[in-house]
Amino acid sequence: MSNLDRQAVPTVCGGRGFVVAEPVRELLAPRKVRLGESTEVRRLLPNLGRRMVGAWAFVDHYGPDDIADEPGMQVPPHPHMGLQTVSWLHEGEVLHRDSLGSLQTIRPRELGLMTSGRAISHSEESPERHAALLHGAQLWVALPDAHRFTEPHFQHHSDLPEVTAPGLTATVILGDLDGATSPGTAYTPIVGADLSLTRGARARLPLDPDFEYAVLSMSGEAEVDGVPVLPGSMLYLGCGRTELPLRAESDAGLMLLGGEPFEEELIMWWNFVGRTQDEIARAREDWMGGDRFGTVHGYDGPPIPAPALPDVALKPRGRVR
Repeated sequence: MSNLDRQAVPTVCGGRGFVVAEPVRELLAPRKVRLGESTEVRRLLPNLGRRMVGAWAFVDHYGPDDIADEPGMQVPPHPHMGLQTVSWLHEGEVLHRDSLGSLQTIRPRELGLMTSGRAISHSEESPERHAALLHGAQLWVALPDAHRFTEPHFQHHSDLPEVTAPGLTATVILGDLDGATSPGTAYTPIVGADLSLTRGARARLPLDPDFEYAVLSMSGEAEVDGVPVLPGSMLYLGCGRTELPLRAESDAGLMLLGGEPFEEELIMWWNFVGRTQDEIARAREDWMGGDRFGTVHGYDGPPIPAPALPDVALKPRGRVR
């Protein structure tokens, strides 16, 4: 998934200085962003109030969109560096192509996990024959310094472990939850889980007190630790929790995102995560010059050009604005 903002601004992320070391209830409102020609997303991370949750550095929620008579998602080839992309659907399909030659249709509750490492490019689109509705989330995970130059690779997992309780099914997307481990490759202590709640459900989800957490509402009416969370919004929960109370007023879908607070300070600009301005500038130059990121074959259209770098110096610092 790309950040298609044509006026891309640098975001400084990481560092433990502003991690909330105790439980909190901080509701984050989304910012609406146009993605391609026909998809509008609600951007939750980076947010005016918070930039990361664990290693999770970017969260877009989109849909449900009626695309029965529309082309749906159309994101041309674009580059990534220093991160993993996580594609997660509740409805519809997304066709993934990348410069490694991967060609994979991702369907609801299947994990599409692309590790960019040193450099990769990919495209995403709704197949020509697609479902009437498109609804999902696109997320990035920042890679730690020890792994950010790893060889790029793509994983697709259709069989993911579940944690169940009365009225609750938690599908483990990435990392570990209550003894269940995702087959997706993770490079930091992390968790991502899809939570399906039935109407009237009351459940308590076990958590790691050393992790910080947030919950994204995908659909329905639910309360997270007593706070109503509407679809398209996200509740930041801080650290120090051993469990999370959940309550559903209707059938509801949530995403739990968490992890050990990310210690390193980062610069995130456009579709790149780096540590210095020189790294970001070099990545932009390589993409525009046709070097390093490879070629995506089969997409009907040209790649996305990188926006201009800002005039201000890019310096990594802090976790919140």
